[in-house]
Amino acid sequence: MAERSRGARRRLLLLLLLAGSAASPAEEGGGRREAGGGEHGEEAERHHDSSYGTFASEFYDLRYLSEEGYPFPTAPPVDPFAKIRVDDCGKTKGCFRYGKPGCNAETCDYFLSYRRIGADVEFELSADTDGWVAVGFSSDKKMGGDDVMACVHDDNGRVRIHHFYNVGQWAKEIQRNPARDEEGVFENNRVTCRFKRPVYVPREETIVDLHLSWYYLFAWGPAIQGSITRHDIDSPPVSERVVSIYKYEDIFMPSAAYQTFSSPFCLLLIVALTFYLLMGTP
Repeated sequence: MAERSRGARRRLLLLLLLAGSAASPAEEGGGRREAGGGEHGEEAERHHDSSYGTFASEFYDLRYLSEEGYPFPTAPPVDPFAKIRVDDCGKTKGCFRYGKPGCNAETCDYFLSYRRIGADVEFELSADTDGWVAVGFSSDKKMGGDDVMACVHDDNGRVRIHHFYNVGQWAKEIQRNPARDEEGVFENNRVTCRFKRPVYVPREETIVDLHLSWYYLFAWGPAIQGSITRHDIDSPPVSERVVSIYKYEDIFMPSAAYQTFSSPFCLLLIVALTFYLLMGTP
């Protein structure tokens, strides 16, 4: 019994020795690598740390992800709309003001300016409306057969420039739009915009050459889902004479509320009544 116990212990010791000898080359190899290649080992460890740091930084850079796992796009910065300068009116640009005497681009019922910039004409429009503001170029003072540029406020809060052609009393939108460098804003219940269009254009029925003189039709009104509707007033203002882009003037047109006593007929009527009262009846 004791002999079998001693034999079992010898076999167990032999197995332990064999296991130790089999593991020793790997340990010695590992020791040689550690002793002989310490610098390489440290470099590998640093590379591992650097790789992990790069991975971690990239992961955290993408911490704002959409549900699909893609980073949300960043909108480009939007330059604020530069206010329309009225002190340049009649000097470096032509202006039309309709409304209260002394009004400016932010207080007139309607405002328009124009100026030449190289081969283009820059227009600025503003009106007291939440819908649209437009200018038409006409060979007469009547609506019909007119080239129209309109700034329209849509349901998304944007102001876009559209091109129309007046067919009788109906404005038909034209896909060919000569406007460029468009800007627009809706603030304080006003639609304001700025755009350029070329002075000269190829011969086209719906687009006029601005180097020629035209009557300017001024209009504004409401919009429904980005589509224009009838203008606010029955008889929108019109320039008294044809307008040349080569001549800058600052023209004021009083609105109906301020022209009661300024029209020639009213002045003549006042003079007649005054004369009648002073002379008395026979």
